[in-house]
Amino acid sequence: MNDVQDAAILDQVEATIERFSRVRAEIGRAIFGQERVIEESLITLLAGGHVLLVGVPGLAKTRLVETLGVVLGLTQKRVQFTPDLMPADILGSEVLEEAESGRRSFRFIPGPVFCQLLMADEINRASPRTQAALLQAMQERRVTVAGHDHEVPEPFHVLATQNPIEQEGTYPLPEAQLDRFLLQVNVDYPDRAAERRMMIETTGSGIQAARPVMTANELIAAQALVRRIPVGDRVVDAILQLVRAGRPAPDGASELTDLIGWGPGPRASQALMLAVRVRALLQGRFAPSVEDVTALAPPVLRHRMALTFTARAEGVTLDQIIERLCGVIVA
Repeated sequence: MNDVQDAAILDQVEATIERFSRVRAEIGRAIFGQERVIEESLITLLAGGHVLLVGVPGLAKTRLVETLGVVLGLTQKRVQFTPDLMPADILGSEVLEEAESGRRSFRFIPGPVFCQLLMADEINRASPRTQAALLQAMQERRVTVAGHDHEVPEPFHVLATQNPIEQEGTYPLPEAQLDRFLLQVNVDYPDRAAERRMMIETTGSGIQAARPVMTANELIAAQALVRRIPVGDRVVDAILQLVRAGRPAPDGASELTDLIGWGPGPRASQALMLAVRVRALLQGRFAPSVEDVTALAPPVLRHRMALTFTARAEGVTLDQIIERLCGVIVA
């Protein structure tokens, strides 16, 4: 019976690998270059999480989110976050209605959060109150309005964007909300070849729109399959060693104690366990390796750690700290 089950899982894994290869190819028709960003965004969605995209304007963050929604067959909505945005503008509100009989009752009008893929554009421009309202939906997959709970659709993913260079008038995301993002994906400038192709193809008359490759139900099935992929003890130990080394002493690496203000919690370990499975799957492998752990350490850890004043004064960056931590587990 176990052999039959293993064979069935293997067939599902092979089918999922083939399907997501077509997903990546279709996304590549609309997004030029940015292979790492596309891969990390797909990893987040296939793991069932939320992603924070950080990059300067004009790097196709919005286009990436729209393309992901189309290709994966998800209902999507976009909210432009501003300082005057209120929680009801995202969650929805109750209105008082009067029937023909004269009886009055409240009716809930859902907000844009009731979709499968929500783009929170420039999320750090909203007030902490509005950010907290979105936090419940991200973590609990439901919202509470006027004392009543309302479930959001499945699957539900938030893809938030953040501009790192314009900080005036923004509200930095609290650590509790940052921890809810499975990955923080830094979006860099495209290379020369990708930018050249982009410049030619997006200014002509033959721009092609992305086409659906999957459905929401197929994505849910793939997310369930990911959790059934086995992870070897060596990879599990590498994840534990990496995450625990990133904490201030006594758990952390003693030589980095003066540089780390606070480190990743257990949610980082959970995020890595899911993410390494997905990365292996997207690359056509049936089990993750330690190389997957080191490759995904930066997007998983960079928003779950903080530097001390000493580290910032010395010009040390979080990515440098994470690189040193990865060196420890590889050694």
